[in-house]
Amino acid sequence: MKYDTHIMLDLETMDAESNKSAIVSIGAVEFDFKTGYVNNIFYKKIDLRSSLDMGFIISPETIYWWLQQNEPARLELVSKENVYPISKVLQDFSDYINSFNNPYIWGNGISFDISKISAAFHICNIPIPWNFRNERDVRTLVSLAPNIKESTEFIGIEHHPVHDCLHQIKYCVEIYNKLNLTNPHHENII
Repeated sequence: MKYDTHIMLDLETMDAESNKSAIVSIGAVEFDFKTGYVNNIFYKKIDLRSSLDMGFIISPETIYWWLQQNEPARLELVSKENVYPISKVLQDFSDYINSFNNPYIWGNGISFDISKISAAFHICNIPIPWNFRNERDVRTLVSLAPNIKESTEFIGIEHHPVHDCLHQIKYCVEIYNKLNLTNPHHENII
């Protein structure tokens, strides 16, 4: 079966280590690996109090890290506009994922985005809306051509999940196309 729907996922959290990290925002973008075309953007902010009430955690180190980030990212983080309880955001995200036919889910690091959101689904008693076989790791792809990521200019607000997704898509598509050009006997390496 051919899978051709790819979703880039990015989370902003209040702890970098634990899978019980409080998630403060979720961004996801559907994209095409061959063309870089993006569509169907998902972005929701989570009420931090709702996460803490569910047993998610924050760490002083991550709070300190956030205090050192750029002003637009910090302002977005603390804005109380359009924030929703974690269970609602996870259900909305599940509905978003289920609107596609068996998509690949990309996260930046095996133990970060996908792992943390999977744990959040479990804690909130919401089924994970994708097949675990479709989980993909951006860092593994980057390791095949690291110079491409290093030379890709970031456009937007760093540490805003949608902007991070768009940036990751940009260099992943370039790496994908480079690998396909150097390996012409394989129609689709991903």
